[in-house]
Order: sequence, then C-alpha cells, then structure tokens
Amino acid sequence: MNSRGSRSPDGRGRTGLDLTGRDLARNPDVVVRDVEVTSDGWHVLRRTTFDVRGRDGRWSTQQRETYDRGNGATILLFDPRRGTVLLTRQFRLPAYVNDHPDGMLVETAAGLLDEDDPETAIRRETREELGVEVGGLIHVFDAYMSPGSVTERVHFYAATYSVADRTGDGGGVEEEGEDIEVLELPFRDALQMIADGRIVDGKTIMLLQWAALNPGRLDLRS
Repeated sequence: MNSRGSRSPDGRGRTGLDLTGRDLARNPDVVVRDVEVTSDGWHVLRRTTFDVRGRDGRWSTQQRETYDRGNGATILLFDPRRGTVLLTRQFRLPAYVNDHPDGMLVETAAGLLDEDDPETAIRRETREELGVEVGGLIHVFDAYMSPGSVTERVHFYAATYSVADRTGDGGGVEEEGEDIEVLELPFRDALQMIADGRIVDGKTIMLLQWAALNPGRLDLRS
C-alpha cells in the first residue's frame, strides 16, 4: 500500500491522504479493499481497489482512479433591469490541450471552497473575479461535473446585481496567477453563444439554460 501522505506529511503538510474512502460503507454492494495515493501535487490522485456486486448478484474486483481537487461553487449574476449577465473569460490549459482553439473560455465566476462553506466561498469568488459584492443568493442545485473520475461537487448559485454593486475591477487574484477578463453581456447574447459554440464551459451552459427555463425567478426575459 502506498503510504504517501499517511504517516509523513506531503509537500503541503497533509497526512492521511490514503485513508479517504477507505471506510465507506453506505452501499452494501461496494466494499473498498485498498486506497493508494499515486500523485499528491496540489490536488490528489488516488487509485482505489474495490469489490462491487452487480445486478446479477455476482461480485467483481475493480480499480478506479479518482482526482480529488475539493468541492467548488459557481454563480450566474444577472441584472434584471438591463437584462445583462456578468461572465468571465480566462485561459484554461486543459481545454487548450484538448482542441479548444485558444483556450480562452467564457465562464460563470467560480472557485474551490477551500475551507469555506459554499455561500462564503462564492461571495469571495464573486468579489475577486467580478468585483461585485453580491447580496441575496439563489441556490440553484449541486452537481457532480465529471463523476467518472473527478470527486468534485459544484454548488450552483444565481444572484442579481446592479451597476452600483460593482465595487471593484475584479480580475482574480494576481498572486495566484489569475488574469480574468470581466464580460457583461445581454442575456440573449449569452444564450446565442452556447448555440454557436463560443460558450463551451459546462457549468456556464447549465446556469444559463437554467435561467432560460426559469424566467419568472430571474426576470431575464429581455
């Protein structure tokens, strides 16, 4: 068994990384046998060996790798008076590697929770990325974005904003290497950008389409 991060701290001072998931017992058809840490960079990659009972009652042993980057939150900000939304644009290397023309993705503001609860985290990210002090939040839903390999659960929010709420420039945290452009777009233009492929980020598509399906809640009918 790989003990990386178990008895001695890894590069970030973490221990017990190979214990995550080892004691899971919520599903009687799944028995975890072993958890190995195969990479403990900024986030953690684990290889888990487990027995699973299929629908025919037979047991089989399988291995899966899971990428643990923590949970996150994202938000769609909309101005009901002007019918606009606030989005971001930034470079995303994984998308660039996987055939995106320039890696510059248009997205809703988002970030990892770190040690915060979801509402605190999304208020922080809204302030840092968009320069907005957000008021009341609508919790839209939670979703696992890539459940075949990534453990992350994302908390989705929506909120209103006005010109007066834009108290800063946004742009992200420079010390963390963020260089984020703030985009203010008419809501209908943002929807068109999904249709023509200019918006390809999953969380952003989900929130914009949720908004289109719930015009009464958002007053975004313009």
